[in-house]
Amino acid sequence: MSDAGSGRPLRRGWTTGACATAATRAAFEALMTDAPPPDPVEIALPSGKRVAFALATFEREADFARAGVVKDAGDDPDVTHGALVCAQVRRGAQGAGVRFFAGEGVGVVTRPGLPLPPGEPAINPTPRKMMTDTIIEASAKIGVGADADIEISIPGGEELAKHTLNGRLGIVGGLSILGTTGIVTPFSCAAWIDSIHRGVDVARASGLAHVAGTTGSTSEAAVKRLYDLPETALIEMGDFVGGLLKYLRTHPVARVTIGGGFAKMTKLAQGRLDLHSGRSSIDFARLAHTAREVGAGEEIAALIANANSALEALQVARSAGVDLATPIARAAWKTAARALDTAESELEIIIFDREGALLARTPFQRAQK
Repeated sequence: MSDAGSGRPLRRGWTTGACATAATRAAFEALMTDAPPPDPVEIALPSGKRVAFALATFEREADFARAGVVKDAGDDPDVTHGALVCAQVRRGAQGAGVRFFAGEGVGVVTRPGLPLPPGEPAINPTPRKMMTDTIIEASAKIGVGADADIEISIPGGEELAKHTLNGRLGIVGGLSILGTTGIVTPFSCAAWIDSIHRGVDVARASGLAHVAGTTGSTSEAAVKRLYDLPETALIEMGDFVGGLLKYLRTHPVARVTIGGGFAKMTKLAQGRLDLHSGRSSIDFARLAHTAREVGAGEEIAALIANANSALEALQVARSAGVDLATPIARAAWKTAARALDTAESELEIIIFDREGALLARTPFQRAQK
């Protein structure tokens, strides 16, 4: 992948899990050897590749050592880019192994359905394994037991977490320590899609039979008004309708609502499962053809074909008394049903205007091809 503006390749970055592992390794070695920490400090990624990180901070007291690494997310627009990820390591009880604790800015799980039980610090399984493996590796090198208490902190993380889906997932007090590969791929939006999946897991674990995926705050509020759904049933999918529907295919619930504005639902109607403006666009000629099918004359169809935006096309259709939203909702249902493809779920599509007023709605139907 490259930067369209400069032509240069987009730079990859490091996950919070990789940064926490590097900080853990440095702090553990310094604590156990009473020597300066390794800097740069080398760790192994899940792939086996070894990478090195520079330390940003280090301190030592009689019973602990603390190291910090600044997260570099590369060219990904990651909310944690530039955050300081710290690991405070204390000697663990003999035979206790590695234990994890949440420090400042790291959240705690409060709801079932996540990979970790309620009460645990929000340090995901892969980062836990990375940190455990690096402690085992370092302890073998030094000749000490692989027992350590690790407290991960991210100063300012509680404020940063307000810009994530953690609150919706029931992770309180800060950020999650994430990553399955240790590497951040620019614009993969893996963290967002992972949050969508975890949202479904939480809803299912809570026994909910109806979830709603929405493209933004307006459609979410509108769906909530229609159904009075609890917060855990509302999945902020953004542009990633495909990421939600494909996960629901193998983790079904009885009823699925997909709600959004006319523009994004038009993309869905035209077969797109990624609704981002930079990765998919509206076929206005096709939209004009849809308008003709529901009674638009050639003059109106031409205006729609040459519209500058979906909003303009919708306004042209409505001024001519042409209901363009209903056929778009039906076509969007067909695309969504192909992605969902399970007899265990009923699916509906709802289209709202920019104020949250209802434009079109399909009935709930079994979602199979």
